[in-house]
Amino acid sequence: MAGLAFRFAMSSPRVSAVAIEAPSFPERARKYGVRAVPHTMVNATEAVVGAVPEQMLLDALEKAVS
Repeated sequence: MAGLAFRFAMSSPRVSAVAIEAPSFPERARKYGVRAVPHTMVNATEAVVGAVPEQMLLDALEKAVS
């Protein structure tokens, strides 16, 4: 999922992506309720859990910015 997020970020100057290893940052994982990996957060408002199709991540991006 991180690779997909990075591809979205490379294709648009309006998108940025950061990958964080949850075990290395347990306080951040707790803050966002990470219990499974991958767990993708979009603008701290939308969560996509699991390896999902590209369209599902794109839908979360669109929802977060609308």
